[in-house]
Amino acid sequence: MAFLLKENTHMGNITFSSLLRKKNIETPPSDKEDLARVIGMPSLIFFGVGGIVGTGLFSITGVAASEHAGPAVIISFFIGAIACAFIGLCYSELAGMITVAGSSYSYTYIAYGEIIAWMVGWNLVLEYAVGAGAVAVSWSKYMMSFLEGFHIHIDPRYIASPFETVTLLDGSKVDGIINLPSTVIVVILSLLLIKGLKESLTLNNIVVVIKICVILTLIAFGLPYIKAANFVPFIPENTTGTFGHFGFSGIMQAAGMIIFAYIGFDSVSSTAQEVKNPSKNIPKAILIIISTCAVIYFCFAFVIVGLVYYTDLLNDAAPVATAIDHTPFKWLQPIVKISILFGYIPILFLLLIGQTRIFFSLAKDGLIPKFFAKTHPKFKTPHYSHTFFMVFVCILSAFFPIGVLGNMCAIGALFAFVFVCLAVVILRKTYPDYPRTFKIPGGPIIPIIGSATALVLMYSLNNLTWIIMLCWMALGLIIYFGYGYSHSKLNQNTKLKVIK
Repeated sequence: MAFLLKENTHMGNITFSSLLRKKNIETPPSDKEDLARVIGMPSLIFFGVGGIVGTGLFSITGVAASEHAGPAVIISFFIGAIACAFIGLCYSELAGMITVAGSSYSYTYIAYGEIIAWMVGWNLVLEYAVGAGAVAVSWSKYMMSFLEGFHIHIDPRYIASPFETVTLLDGSKVDGIINLPSTVIVVILSLLLIKGLKESLTLNNIVVVIKICVILTLIAFGLPYIKAANFVPFIPENTTGTFGHFGFSGIMQAAGMIIFAYIGFDSVSSTAQEVKNPSKNIPKAILIIISTCAVIYFCFAFVIVGLVYYTDLLNDAAPVATAIDHTPFKWLQPIVKISILFGYIPILFLLLIGQTRIFFSLAKDGLIPKFFAKTHPKFKTPHYSHTFFMVFVCILSAFFPIGVLGNMCAIGALFAFVFVCLAVVILRKTYPDYPRTFKIPGGPIIPIIGSATALVLMYSLNNLTWIIMLCWMALGLIIYFGYGYSHSKLNQNTKLKVIK
């Protein structure tokens, strides 16, 4: 007797086990759509350092210091560095054994299964998109500061979101309308990335060298003008009783925001399919990048809050420009400001590349429409993904203030970090003999500490950030169950099985 058994994918027939179906670590990422391997070790380090250094100092420092930690924002940077050191070690081990595009998403797909991987990947989309938006907003503020140095005044309503209040030349205060310069820089860099990653890396390396030189110059010239009074009180008292408004809770909330400043080492692992010898180069690069950036951040944050009293940094998306204005070196001011403008290029490169590579991986796995995995026939870049995010990031940067964007980016990253750290422990159990080019010492201790640290920093973020994240997650689950589950490459329920 023979009969036909057809399993369908309606919501009622979805099983728990099907939600946790896993990818096989041994499956090689090879087909005609593969990305070109053009990134060597030096470019990988420049890519990471260039993408990380500057993001926090150039944009988030003012908000974190003035609203949460005061001068103790220096401690927040230190806490962020320690947290990222634990997390970075986990990424190094995973990147050395799983050399495919997708970073955290790919790791969790193998360790936990599809539904967890989807949530992590969906949050990574949030992380990179709003991160790029925040950087673009800060870039526009520095552009305005640079032009004002030459007495060129632009209507501030067109460099601010509708949720921000700006002051016109006549002194009147009005709401912003749209941040136009931020959309311009996003469009230009997105089009350049569509043309090709190799050409973008050449420009990136040049800009990184210039940016590091400028940072060292500012530290050297700024140190003599630091005022001890600007560090008093070092930890402002929490007089309102509100969590995160100064005091110890303020330091922790600032640390949660500042994770945004260290985002970049995870983007390095997302380019695994474009890196030469990724199993060796990516783990080394991640460790070098985190240690280098931590030293630079600590020194630079010390100079910023030493030059400017923390209350003067309120809602300041361009704190370095403000700090420069507190020195007598007038000739240095336009040089540093224009260098920062160019210095944002590698940061935006890193974030725009990271988000498109995550989307590329989601599409190749069938969780979103497959055309997002299509690569340009000539340039070999995921041009549909780049175009989609160009529009998405332009909307974010045009209509949202930097404080909201920075927090959203941080919580998206921390959510992924929690699962990535524990994935190290899981994969050591499920793949104990699989070759690893780097292995964290101390057994499960460091991965557990890394995961716990990420959870604590997530908890410290404000309620609005949590609400936005939960709404984003709800949207993601709707997309997954409405499309991703049934179109997943791992889904066998759509096949007609003949059982005799």
